[in-house]
Amino acid sequence: MNSLQNYLLLSSLLFSIGFAGALIRRNAILVLIGIELMLNAANLNFIAFWRYGPAPAALTGIMFTIFSISIAAAEAAVGLGIILAVYRHFRTTDLYHMNSLKG
Repeated sequence: MNSLQNYLLLSSLLFSIGFAGALIRRNAILVLIGIELMLNAANLNFIAFWRYGPAPAALTGIMFTIFSISIAAAEAAVGLGIILAVYRHFRTTDLYHMNSLKG
């Protein structure tokens, strides 16, 4: 039997893994993957609180989640575009080598 606590525990685990991945990794693409994991943890919270909330028939949790997924997709597209542009200049995706972004 699933409860709200189980979903929140899973969401906090996903968020922690994404946060650690965003802080520890040196590769820019892996940092973006960590950020996406954190956004998915927030989406899981939206759905869990909607499902166990006072009015699950209102579909507000699903609307928040769809909005958050669209924002995450736009963030991933812009982030990958920036990473590709920086890769063309520096020939690496290592974040420690990208310390000067002067044109």
